[in-house]
Amino acid sequence: MPTATIDGIATRYEVIGSGPPLLMYAPGGFNAIIDTWRTQGVYAKIKLLDHLPKKYTCIVFDRRECGQSGGRVERVTWADFVAQGKGLLDHLGIERAHIMGGCMGVSCAAAFGVIHPKTTISLLLYWPVGGAKYRISSHQRFAEHLAFVHQNGLGAVVDLVAKDGKPFGVDPRGGPWASVLKHDPAFAESYAKQNVDAYKTVVVGMGRTLFDRDSAPGAEPEDLLRLDIPALIVPGRDVAHATSAARYLEECLPRAEYWDVPVDGQTEEKTSARVLEFLDKQSAA
Repeated sequence: MPTATIDGIATRYEVIGSGPPLLMYAPGGFNAIIDTWRTQGVYAKIKLLDHLPKKYTCIVFDRRECGQSGGRVERVTWADFVAQGKGLLDHLGIERAHIMGGCMGVSCAAAFGVIHPKTTISLLLYWPVGGAKYRISSHQRFAEHLAFVHQNGLGAVVDLVAKDGKPFGVDPRGGPWASVLKHDPAFAESYAKQNVDAYKTVVVGMGRTLFDRDSAPGAEPEDLLRLDIPALIVPGRDVAHATSAARYLEECLPRAEYWDVPVDGQTEEKTSARVLEFLDKQSAA
């Protein structure tokens, strides 16, 4: 697959189908990669990449710090995730696109709409992350990594990832840069040589500011309330994707359509039809 360098960070991406452009922030938390659109949970069931590319140019990619994309040790923010997606559109010469997010990718998509409203034709927000349990578990994940670093050092993180190769969401001990450590030896070498105290400060700040609320993270409500962008919200219902997070986005986005269908009713046929109906309407507007 092709790779684009965006702000000094490699981004692995794929362009599938033809038609109006649709930038897709992948589900999977800290394993947000192209493959999760086909393999993870509800997305494996609804098979969006079997349907959307028939009418839309789907731009899928490994989010920074995930899969085969690169990363950089810094306090990563939602704005940094937005910059990667916007940089990929610029690389492809695309001025405007529909923006879709699944799972944690919803937060990236919502932030994208706030930062680049003129680039955003519409927002398609599928199973937003959020809720009190999600915030608590997210903070716990960062705390487990920090505890491992405190007890064993950064070299032990490199060794752990080299041995097990698990992403941050599966084994918190490996930290937010586990996937980059796994495939980039030069990054792993410099990572192990960092000042530990400075590193811990970065990690603390990253976890606290990414997951700073019990509603859906990603964008401030006052900014969402000012958006004149059509949005389709599809709710989840579990400990990571609280229905309250989807309802919160419905409340904050003035032009939101809320697809009030239970999870069991979100079948491949119904979901692809509803998503395409929304995209077609916005593309024709």
